[in-house]
Amino acid sequence: MVILIFFLAHWFLSLFFHTFFLHRYASHRMFTMSKFWEKVNYLLTFFTMGSSFLAPRAYAILHRSHHAYSDTEKDPHSPHFFKDVFRMMWHTKKIYSDYAFDRVKPEQRFEDYIPTWKFIDNFGDSWYGRLFFGTCYLLFYIAFATQWWMFLLLPIHFLMGPIQGALVNWCGHKYGYSNFDNGDNSKNTTPWGLVMLGELFQNNHHKFPQSPKFANRWFEIDPTYYVMKVMSWVGIIKFA
Repeated sequence: MVILIFFLAHWFLSLFFHTFFLHRYASHRMFTMSKFWEKVNYLLTFFTMGSSFLAPRAYAILHRSHHAYSDTEKDPHSPHFFKDVFRMMWHTKKIYSDYAFDRVKPEQRFEDYIPTWKFIDNFGDSWYGRLFFGTCYLLFYIAFATQWWMFLLLPIHFLMGPIQGALVNWCGHKYGYSNFDNGDNSKNTTPWGLVMLGELFQNNHHKFPQSPKFANRWFEIDPTYYVMKVMSWVGIIKFA
């Protein structure tokens, strides 16, 4: 039971800060926050994503490029140019690394204000950081796992950010329904959005890329948006 609670907590906390901080804030600036709260949420993103931490600057540049070239050959992760999800994500990883380690200069229009924290980015994107968190996960499982099969969950912990990204970018541009004709292949994979906290409303999001609410129709639910509403009410964020 302890292991399953830990796994679910890691999945949803990591996913929340993935969509809230990296996607909706760093990439799209759908809302603003003070420097204090930006640092707090930067740290929470770092700790919750752990061994699969993605630097906000590289993530934002990659994601802005995805929107600009959605489902074309310049899209860094369109599933329509790869035979399987693993090749797509390996291609994405190489482009992300080029931006993260300044091997490639991005288009100027993709470099508008993005939160950066060099120490966190450098440590989180290093093998030292990834091994540190990976070792913590392993030690936790050694202490609390009661069945051998529980250890099979460890690779998901190690690669949680890329796995979440793969689900969104592969499924969200291949399977589901469309509310809008966006000139690409974006789909709403599920009408509920609970498991991916709203991230699989890709068709809606590509239609309204600056909207903090990814759900559009009455039966669509974007849980992250409602958490953000509470954060707005208590003054942590302010919608643009």
